[in-house]
Amino acid sequence: MKEILISGMGVVSALGGNVDETLEALKTGKSGIAPLSYLRTSHTEFPVGEVKMTDEKIMTLLKISENKPTTRTSLMGTLAVHEALESANLIPDLIRQSQSQDLPLRVAFVNGTTVGGMDKSERFYIDFLENDTKNAYISTHDCGACTEMIADYFGCFSQVDTISTACSSAANAIILGAELLKSGRADIVVAGGGECITKYHLNGFNTLMILAREQCRPFDAARSGLDLGEGAAYVVMETAAHFKARRHCELDSQSPVIALSGYANTCDAFHQTASSPDGEGAYLAMKKALEDAQLAPGQIDYINAHGTGTDNNDFSEGMAIMRLFGEKIPPVSSTKSFTGHTTSAAGCVEAVISILALQHNFIPVNLNFSEKMPELSFAPYTAHHCGLDPQSFELKYIISNSFGFGGNDTSLIFSKI
Repeated sequence: MKEILISGMGVVSALGGNVDETLEALKTGKSGIAPLSYLRTSHTEFPVGEVKMTDEKIMTLLKISENKPTTRTSLMGTLAVHEALESANLIPDLIRQSQSQDLPLRVAFVNGTTVGGMDKSERFYIDFLENDTKNAYISTHDCGACTEMIADYFGCFSQVDTISTACSSAANAIILGAELLKSGRADIVVAGGGECITKYHLNGFNTLMILAREQCRPFDAARSGLDLGEGAAYVVMETAAHFKARRHCELDSQSPVIALSGYANTCDAFHQTASSPDGEGAYLAMKKALEDAQLAPGQIDYINAHGTGTDNNDFSEGMAIMRLFGEKIPPVSSTKSFTGHTTSAAGCVEAVISILALQHNFIPVNLNFSEKMPELSFAPYTAHHCGLDPQSFELKYIISNSFGFGGNDTSLIFSKI
């Protein structure tokens, strides 16, 4: 079986605009959740994990004309893809040059997103109806348009795909990317996802009565809901053989390389928005991912939980973890207490966090926790364990969970080589 390696990554979230800023925030216990300030809405009572840059600032960084129709999701995604390609030593110009040769480098782009250009659609909707001044933004609404805008910026991808499965979108994009590599349909894949906060998000989740009016506290007995977040993250994946040939090197044991060792997607279809009470979908996703990686539950060193901070999710996911791991539950935490729930981007934002944990031997803490859920046999890993200065751990295997509406549940297993 072909081994899938992570050869680069990029991330933009409330924790910062790149991987280094993200790592620093995680290791110092600094949450990115704050009062809402960038989205134009009257509902400022909800704390959120916003990316601390305006659209105009990102466009300036990317040297995109202010007259070009863009969406916030595509802008954040372009920033993250740029960092991912750079960290993998992939230069778009050289990729384009290779595509005119006999053996072109086939680099696929798989993007997970759901709401697409809603930020501009809701802002310019009246203009669409009453005048023609903003009609260029109509074509940016579809979620696939965000993918195309990112791909067009780089102009080097041989295949472009969009995955839309709500909050498991980015994780499922990673799975599709791995399958493209294993089947030989691509040499390298850039996979992940992005999503910005919109009034559609804010009002929709508020209608479901699952938004917190304080910083979220996943797996806490007094949890009151989720904090929305936004961001984008992507990983660069290639087979071990291709990685070594491209880098002209052997894998160096002194610089740990991370592999995507296993994955699974399940759908229990219990409810349009709620998780099943017994956590069947979550249980099957983790179980099948372990089987795919040929690992036993006891070999997992840390679970990066979906952990939204809602009554339903944390109970359901907790029950699935107890069912699968029994009395030997590894450390569990939800990093949504740092970033907020980045919805479609969450699967890759948290994949990057899991990879950083493996590379730097630390476990991200579960912020804001105070009281164990009585239904669960475990409490999340918190600052109490490490005094906001995470201890050093010998981590080898991590599960990262991403669970979407409709019961579309995905688990990824990353391992250190």
